[in-house]
Amino acid sequence: MRVIFGLVLLAGVALAGGAVYMAKDYIGQYQAELAQAKELERQIVPTKTVYVAARKLNYGDTLKRDDVRAVRWPVDAVPAGTFTDMAVLFPEDTEETRLIVRAMEANEALMKVKITEPGEDIGLTTRLEKGMRAFAIRVDVASGVSGFLRPGDKVDVYWTGQISVGDSREDVTKLIQNAVRLIAVDQIEDELNGARIARTVTVAASPEQVAALAQAQSTGKLSLSLVGAGDDTELDEIKVNQVSLLGLKRAAPVVAAPKKRVCTIRTRRGAEVVTIPIPCTN
Repeated sequence: MRVIFGLVLLAGVALAGGAVYMAKDYIGQYQAELAQAKELERQIVPTKTVYVAARKLNYGDTLKRDDVRAVRWPVDAVPAGTFTDMAVLFPEDTEETRLIVRAMEANEALMKVKITEPGEDIGLTTRLEKGMRAFAIRVDVASGVSGFLRPGDKVDVYWTGQISVGDSREDVTKLIQNAVRLIAVDQIEDELNGARIARTVTVAASPEQVAALAQAQSTGKLSLSLVGAGDDTELDEIKVNQVSLLGLKRAAPVVAAPKKRVCTIRTRRGAEVVTIPIPCTN
C-alpha cells in the first residue's frame, strides 16, 4: 500500500513539475510576443487623411469627385495647402467647380496652388512665377508645330530674318531662346480637317527675354520647336544661313589689281594744251 502511495506521489510531483515548466515556457513566449508588439507599435508612424489625384489631371480639367481619393499620409510629412476634408474640397453650399491650374500625376496630393477656388477662372497671373512676364508670339500652322502645343509645354524659339554681311544682306535662322514655357495657347478649330491650329501662344519669360522676343518678332519671323518632356539639354549657339545649309564654301572676295600710276604734266603750245607723260617720282 505504501509502495502504491509513493508511486502516486512521485507521479503527481512529476506532473506538477511538467506543468510548471510548460507554464513558464508559455509565459516566456507571451512576454516576448508582447515586447515585439510594443516595439512594432512604437515604429508605427501616425497618419492623417489626405486627398490625392485618382488619375492624371491636365491643365484646365474640371475637378470632379471621381478624380480624387483619400489616402493615409504621415502627419509630419503632409505638404502645406493639402486638402484633408472632402467638404472643404467640394463645398456643399455651391455648385461651382474647381479647375486644374497645374498638371498632376496619379497619387499626387491635391494642393491649393494646383487648383482654383470654386467658380474661379484660370488667369495668366496664376501661371507666372515671381520675376516672369507673359509675352504673346504670333504663330501659324507651320511655325506653331501644327496645333500640337499645349500649356505647360516647352519650346525653342528660332528667328529667321536678314542680317548685314559687308555690303550685302543674307537670310539667316538662329536659335534665340531655349526651352521657353508656354502658359496659354489661343487655338481655332479647322472645320475642314478637324485640327486645332494655334494663332497665338503666350510664353513665360524674363524681362530680358521679353525684350529679345519683341525685337525678333518685329524684325523677322519666329518659329517654335517643341521640346520633349523631361528634356533639359542646354543648347549651344545655333545659326544657319544658306551657305552653311547647302554645305557651300563662301567665295573669297576678289581683290582688284592695283592700277598702274600714270604721271603727266600739261603744257600749252600756242592755243593747244598738251598732256605729256613723265616718270612718277613718288
